[in-house]
Amino acid sequence: MKHKIQTIMISALIASSCSNMNTPQANQQPAFEYSNERFADLQMLRYRVDGFENLTLKQKTFIYYLQEAALYGRDILFDQNGKYNLRIRKMLEDTYLNYQGDREDKEFKAFETYLKRVWFSNGIHHHYASEKFVPEFSREWLMENANCTDEIAEIIFNPELMKKRVNLAEGDDLVLTSANNYYENVTQAEAEEFYKKQKEAGDSKHPVMYGMNSRLSKTEDGNIIEKKWTTEGLYGSALRKIVENLKLARPYAEDEQQKKVIDLIVSYYETGDLSTFDQYSIAWVENTEPLIDLVNGFIECYGDPLGLKCSWESIVNFKDLEATKRTETLSKNAQWFEDNSPVAPEFKKKEVKGISAKVIKAAILAGDLYPSTAIGINLPNSNWVRAEHGSKSVTIGNLTDAYNQAAKGNGMLQEFAYGPEEIELIEKYGDSTDDLHTDLHECLGHGSGRLLDGVDGDSLKAYGSTIEEARADLFALYYLADPKLVEMELLPNNEAYKASYIGQMQNGLLTQLVRINLGSNIEEAHMRNRALIARWAYEHGKKDNVMELVKRNGKTYVKINDYQKLRGLFGELLAEIQRIKSTGDFAGAQAIVENYGVKIDPELHQEILERYKKLDIAPYKGFINPVYTAIRDKQGNITDVTISYEEGYAEQMLRYSRDYSVLPLINE
Repeated sequence: MKHKIQTIMISALIASSCSNMNTPQANQQPAFEYSNERFADLQMLRYRVDGFENLTLKQKTFIYYLQEAALYGRDILFDQNGKYNLRIRKMLEDTYLNYQGDREDKEFKAFETYLKRVWFSNGIHHHYASEKFVPEFSREWLMENANCTDEIAEIIFNPELMKKRVNLAEGDDLVLTSANNYYENVTQAEAEEFYKKQKEAGDSKHPVMYGMNSRLSKTEDGNIIEKKWTTEGLYGSALRKIVENLKLARPYAEDEQQKKVIDLIVSYYETGDLSTFDQYSIAWVENTEPLIDLVNGFIECYGDPLGLKCSWESIVNFKDLEATKRTETLSKNAQWFEDNSPVAPEFKKKEVKGISAKVIKAAILAGDLYPSTAIGINLPNSNWVRAEHGSKSVTIGNLTDAYNQAAKGNGMLQEFAYGPEEIELIEKYGDSTDDLHTDLHECLGHGSGRLLDGVDGDSLKAYGSTIEEARADLFALYYLADPKLVEMELLPNNEAYKASYIGQMQNGLLTQLVRINLGSNIEEAHMRNRALIARWAYEHGKKDNVMELVKRNGKTYVKINDYQKLRGLFGELLAEIQRIKSTGDFAGAQAIVENYGVKIDPELHQEILERYKKLDIAPYKGFINPVYTAIRDKQGNITDVTISYEEGYAEQMLRYSRDYSVLPLINE
């Protein structure tokens, strides 16, 4: 299952490039700015880590070593995303640092933008759309000014070579046509057969997540083998640095259970044993008391079209005690939500176990959570671990705050909302319902429902991620309109939920199209999910006129006529999506995703792109990390850890490449 929200709710999707917020710092640093640099279709933001300065020295030191461990994983993701990414990045950075020509020259400025995009996407393919970037500088300029081989130039400039990082097109060999570095000389059929045999030979009751921490390769003699990512295997030099810093962090852990968590992840990195990873997951999900927490490992499988191989990521965080009261209210009532779900009884959990939820402040983002990141996370991904031991959910409050600050006053709401009533609802309730949607999605949505006995958690294959995200989103949408949330004082009244419904339908039918090139299909799992929900509800609500696509002055708008009937449609679709998930109905998943989540009306798409272009807004956002500095005495002991928000985007990326790159440029 996939639990990372890689999108922004409606208010954050429309984040402005010009809004900023100035807040004085206790240490008299320059005024803090949420908004920062823009290039291509991207805008860089900053996030505050309020409260760090009030932590104890022990807690600050713990965070310091954990963030060091996080930063050493950066190159792993670059290599996972493409075999040549590290070589290309090194060549580009050397050229950028040593270029002696006119830095205002058109070719150089285009080159600089390309490099910044490679940094942002951890490789040469778009972080969200998966398509390879098209350079706006010439091949001749690069060959003249860079130490670039013909092989690398061909990879960069040939549009048909390594075309997509993740290909999900129906009918293609998804392994051979994806440019990621998870498979080597292996077809989709061979990969599926390899892991099918492993599953058949393994523990059917407590299956490990087969293949999650390895590259699958075919040798010259035709044998298919796994190359494990361990301290002594692939990515060993980076994993050893991660382990070194995890061990340095261990003495500062907040309790013995947290030390056990660190010990288990270290053992997992050293051995590659997937059963050890399950033990780590159990220890981690049960470790709910400490203020500080971490995710560090091969976690999410969106980058693999088969949903098996997991990308490396890390987040270090600490609890927002006040905001966590909201998520604790939800988790305490998890059984009520499960019992009252509209899904069939046989697909519900009879007993919901171990649901814990909190709002956190991110202290550092790394790997597949940087620079583009989640606003909510629900882990672990193992179905049986979740069923028997529960799950841990987080909403990342300081990132949501940064998105919301950047979203003020950019004109997007006025351009795409149907009318004054919709604008008023979103302005009054949009931020709070977005936060609650994330809480419900992560805390309860992903933790709800169950697989029938004997159903393989990977049976939906390339459609699994979309179905899982749709399931969690629908759970949240259905319950946002329940009077229970007003009774629990999570919403102010029975009208507030409408802001989220407007956002869902507007985004799924219209505004998310700004992220897709004209003529392309929807590929990314979260975007497919949102389109699936909105289009299914629109089509199935036509007979009752639940909503309309209204054309006014040549512009298309979404008008919801009956919010309660729309809630009923969300409930119907949730029941069907849960049935597909619980029974492992691949044909059902394929049909509903392909029919509602993939194709785009080209005329509508053209209209939305033209309207959006006039607003001059970057459709994608990412973050610059704060900088942590350890202050040491003459004996080398840490006496304080300071935090700074002054480092620029290019400055940060070059520092990370200089100080945290320990992998060889080719990892075989």
